Amino acid sequence: MCGRFAVTLPADAMARLFAARPGNDLPGVPNYNVCPTTDIHVIRSEAGARHLGAMRWGFLSHWQKSETDGPLLINARAETIAEKPAFRAAVRARRCLIPASGFYEWSKDDEGNRLPWYFTRADGAPIALAGIWQDWEQGDVALRTCAIVTCAANRAVSAVHHRMPVIVEPDDWAKWLGEAGHGAALLMRPAGEDVLRFHRVSRAVNSNRAAGPELIAPVNALDGDQARGRDGAG
Repeated sequence: MCGRFAVTLPADAMARLFAARPGNDLPGVPNYNVCPTTDIHVIRSEAGARHLGAMRWGFLSHWQKSETDGPLLINARAETIAEKPAFRAAVRARRCLIPASGFYEWSKDDEGNRLPWYFTRADGAPIALAGIWQDWEQGDVALRTCAIVTCAANRAVSAVHHRMPVIVEPDDWAKWLGEAGHGAALLMRPAGEDVLRFHRVSRAVNSNRAAGPELIAPVNALDGDQARGRDGAG
């Protein structure tokens, strides 16, 4: 799964990178601890133009009566996305890209403590995560919502976690966004073994209230264990 990530690229740089028109409602950056149910940066394509806007991270289906009605859908599994009633229309017609500087996954030690790891591209470029989106409206509340598509982890990532977000390479952005032919389903696969690098980070990020660039700073295993009593993890 993908339950937390970081965004450090300025909005104007995101817009240039993805050749997208920026909206006026974009979340602030940098954000080293992007959490579910908050607004995130999303690129979608409509009428031949790309748009960079804000969406709620937490997909809401049209039949949900409130934002808390049903499970929190922050991820959509690639293996079943085309079959699930909540996602099947979106994956056909409403695919998007979610920019990230890196994302977090967790392993567990022998005592069951959650140990965070930070994943970035080995080439230092921003990551484009595959996503789907859905407009949702109930009464006076109207939201644009999204979920990150995940797949089985490649061999490298599986050392930490058995799932990973689907990463879309630049040459495939147009195809995923529905701008260039068919075959988007073929993109829902693990990244190549050499695409990502990762390192242990402080358990401070286990708290959704944590903030600051220190969250992505590397720590070795001994530092992580010594930090156990002071970083808010449990």
